[in-house]
Amino acid sequence: MGTVHARSMDPLPMHGRDMGVHPDDMIEVQEAEQETKQEVLENKDVVVQHVNIEGLGRTKEDLLGYEISEVFHAKNLIDVMKKSHIARQKLLRLGIFKEVEVVIDTSDGADALPNGLDVTFEVTEMKRLTGSYNTMVGNNEGSMVLGVKLPNVFGRAEKLTFQFSYGTKETSYGLSFFKPQPGNFERNLTLNLYKVTGQFPWSSLKETDRGVSTELNFPLWRTNHTLKWEGVWRELGCLARSASFAVREESGHTLKSALSHTMSIDTRNSAIFPKKGALLRINQELAGYTGGDASFLKEDFELQVNRRLVWDSVLSASLWGGCLLPIGGRPSSIADRFYLGGPTSVRGFGMYSIGPQSEGDYLGGEAYWAGGLHLYTPLPFRPGRGGFGDLFRTHFFLNAGNLCNLNYGEGPRAHLQKLAECIRWSYGAGIVLRLANIARLELNYCIPMGVQSGDRICDGVQFGAGIRFL
Repeated sequence: MGTVHARSMDPLPMHGRDMGVHPDDMIEVQEAEQETKQEVLENKDVVVQHVNIEGLGRTKEDLLGYEISEVFHAKNLIDVMKKSHIARQKLLRLGIFKEVEVVIDTSDGADALPNGLDVTFEVTEMKRLTGSYNTMVGNNEGSMVLGVKLPNVFGRAEKLTFQFSYGTKETSYGLSFFKPQPGNFERNLTLNLYKVTGQFPWSSLKETDRGVSTELNFPLWRTNHTLKWEGVWRELGCLARSASFAVREESGHTLKSALSHTMSIDTRNSAIFPKKGALLRINQELAGYTGGDASFLKEDFELQVNRRLVWDSVLSASLWGGCLLPIGGRPSSIADRFYLGGPTSVRGFGMYSIGPQSEGDYLGGEAYWAGGLHLYTPLPFRPGRGGFGDLFRTHFFLNAGNLCNLNYGEGPRAHLQKLAECIRWSYGAGIVLRLANIARLELNYCIPMGVQSGDRICDGVQFGAGIRFL
């Protein structure tokens, strides 16, 4: 429950000489006595008279008032401790304090009530400048990240961050400013200025993006929403001399200005190894109406449902899909299309090696779907149960999907028929490892089926690392 200290409250001392027992000697307590004590404490009416915050430096007090206000509404000692713990968690969530401790004591002074309490939050602010070094695992790629952070810049939980990332497939650096709404941390504004250089060997493509973006995040009922505007100058080039003419034709400079909206509902108990719950994420992107030479409407969604079975097994079903509609007669760019295949989507196929291609370079598609059915079970005989062994799961899977370009002059029935043609699918089994609650690794034996001409397959053992898996 965190660090919550409750000092003596006459006539209900928490411990000490008044009880005749020292805390270190309280090895066994009768269950009946515990229930009686709990009942007395819950029924004891108290009034929180003062809430103090000690240790503030550059933090503005009005920001913290929103986070601790519920403590004043507590009606008994147990309620005070619970609400104080919740307030402590809210203070830590702001990212401006290194430590937060809570002390609950009886009120003193001329205005003290017999049942009055004072709650004090003892905080330790973070340094004005902090640095970090870590490694990150993305979708089948890794990177080294160096960062410099200025927390609580103006005293109201603002954060200024500079980050440099050097990875196996991309190098980037960026400057971001984060500003939450006082009293509603989930509602926040982020401004970004960045440069990203990425390599995409499956398309023999190299891309450098220089851009600026602004994001507004806010909850609405049970959903979370993100509104975003992005303006980016993109420079596309060939990664190798052997690049196909279709990729060379895409080379050059483009300017993209896009508005996007993302809505998500996530009831899963874990994003990496969910045992129950569901996820629904819907994203829309509109480019061209706010400037730039890229003009399209893009829609995609992600659905995942997890169900716990017997013997600590989990059955998981996933469905992805999306389409891209060029606007104004302009063809879509290779940088905006969808890609499919690889250890994080349709397993048993090479990385993004499904769909339209030219001379061995995969060009992406304007419509796709992918589905997966997975069974996760504990390791046989449960080695390391309750410890290291719980990080591993046995994995059985069945994946399917398709990626193609559509003729939007045709009707919906023709589109569905084309998406139902030439379905790639695969099945197999393997081992999954959870890396904390950040990423996961998969080692699977895959058997690809429905292979089409031009597809690149991975028949046998396939390794995958990432955050988002089908």
